[in-house]
Amino acid sequence: MVLLRLSARAVAEMDDAELVRDLTTQFLFVVGFSPSSDQQRAWQTSVPLLARDLVGAGLGHVDMLVEYNLPHSSLRADVVLAGFHPTTGHVSYVVVEFKQWTHATVLADDPELCTVAGGRVVLHPIAQVRRYCEFIADFVASVQDVPDALAGIACLPNVDRGEVASLLELPADRYGQLFTRSDHAAMMEFLRTRLAPKSGLPAADRLLNSKVAPSTRLISVAAEEIRDRENFALLDEQHIAYRQVLRAVRRARASDHKEAIVVSGVPGTGKSTLGLSLLGELHRNGYAVMHATGSKPFTTTLRKVAGKGSTRVQKVFQYFNSFSQASLNELDVLICDDAQRIRQSSNNRYTPAVQRSAKEQVAELLDAAYVPVFLLDEDQILRPGELGTIDHIMAAATDRDIPVRRVDLTGQFRSGSSRYETWVPRLLGLDESRAGPVAWEPDGRFDLEVVDAPDEMERLLADKHDQGYAARMTAGFCWPWSDAVPHRPLVDDIVIGDWHKPWPVKGDRGVNGAPPSQLWATDPGGFGQVGSIYVAQGFEYDWNGVIIGPDMVWRDDRWITNRAASKDSIVARANAEVFDRLVRQTYRVLLTRGRAGTVLYSTDPETRVKLRQLLNK
Repeated sequence: MVLLRLSARAVAEMDDAELVRDLTTQFLFVVGFSPSSDQQRAWQTSVPLLARDLVGAGLGHVDMLVEYNLPHSSLRADVVLAGFHPTTGHVSYVVVEFKQWTHATVLADDPELCTVAGGRVVLHPIAQVRRYCEFIADFVASVQDVPDALAGIACLPNVDRGEVASLLELPADRYGQLFTRSDHAAMMEFLRTRLAPKSGLPAADRLLNSKVAPSTRLISVAAEEIRDRENFALLDEQHIAYRQVLRAVRRARASDHKEAIVVSGVPGTGKSTLGLSLLGELHRNGYAVMHATGSKPFTTTLRKVAGKGSTRVQKVFQYFNSFSQASLNELDVLICDDAQRIRQSSNNRYTPAVQRSAKEQVAELLDAAYVPVFLLDEDQILRPGELGTIDHIMAAATDRDIPVRRVDLTGQFRSGSSRYETWVPRLLGLDESRAGPVAWEPDGRFDLEVVDAPDEMERLLADKHDQGYAARMTAGFCWPWSDAVPHRPLVDDIVIGDWHKPWPVKGDRGVNGAPPSQLWATDPGGFGQVGSIYVAQGFEYDWNGVIIGPDMVWRDDRWITNRAASKDSIVARANAEVFDRLVRQTYRVLLTRGRAGTVLYSTDPETRVKLRQLLNK
């Protein structure tokens, strides 16, 4: 999806103010809020100038795709030029990133990061545009079989080469070249080597209408991520966090000091992708690194897939409470994923007296490595006793004189729809900056449906499942969860009218072809059961069905949560305010598991009416 698609000549002939108005209108429609004044100024100073330069170079018929959405992401490339290669005749695309900087200096110990005005650390523009090209190459099917289809350039029109000399130290390649104000002639010559003076219309059609190949599955490539190579293209804040951790590890080893990294982001911003990329890179380079979570399903799946045939690899994946007896700094790095699930203590009723720890769990994790890394989303705290907030971690680090660096991830990668990712918290009243639910406006990047019966949901998802998509049904914890008995059918605990389904199998062993609950999200046999929050959190699938139970209903102008309808005994014991928040956050997590679409059903008729109104149906 793009905000504007026109030939360079057509853009050059537009009034600059009209161009900005058109882009602003499209931005509001696609993203759901108005662009900043800085964004508008950037459009006004860069897009018309590039269009006029292309016309002057004889490339006026090349198509300009302004604000091109990267697939499966809410990130946008400033411009993609679409045309044909002057030598091969194949489709050819140039990704263009503008930086309106007047100053930039590369960090001395990391050439892919630099500082700009105000001392802000940002990604080197060559590294940024290179990653964008890699991302397109990984996900856009129409370019994957075309040699030399992509190139990338970063333009700094407000500085000369001598003013940003340190940026030029990062080696350039086809995916990433840097041009300043004094390189204008060289930039136009480069574009002439990539684009022929002919219409780019068919090439733009091919790119925009291309099939988007399924994103690299987080779990299925974990083994390669550790043993072989980096499988994920990390973008913007993800890559900044990645480089910050590597820098911290180098500093810690060189000067024998500790440093913590806290990375926060909403569902779909790629926290787990970042964690596995770091794990792979550090593992390959000989660092002592481990991965920990508070989730048995997530850790079990990682052990099964990544550690298949290798008990050594399996041991890399542990739990937060595995470090209660760890020696001080016994690891170089400890990656704590889903760190919002950190608890007060690692002790439980099964902990032997000789192994009981007097420390808080967060202190154990901070002490276990020179560089502990915490990946978290505070809004995914779903049970009383989960304490993994940024403030909690930073306070514990301060008590130990450990400096903390923060990185906030903003780009969504799961659904690729920024509109859906902002619609969900507004639906549930969890977006404190905006008031109440708003109507869903389709954006062409994510499908959202409301059904009138659970069997209708099951049929829709079964059809997707039969087409080869990963599909799962989930529900609020409003029904009892029975134990499975070998050689007997699973108990259909979830009963809605004449429709009934079982929860996943408890325990570590599958029953009658149904996988254990830890593997429900990834084993093909999981489609036959309805998942709860405790087996769905941390995972993603293509199509997502969500049954909103009687624990949350819409009345008049607001959501009402009902403690009596909950079968989650721990959550139900919380006070009214905490219970209300936890239920809403539970549904937020369930609603953000899907990459391609979500199907909604509520057991409450009045709630279904409200959902249909929001979807204009």
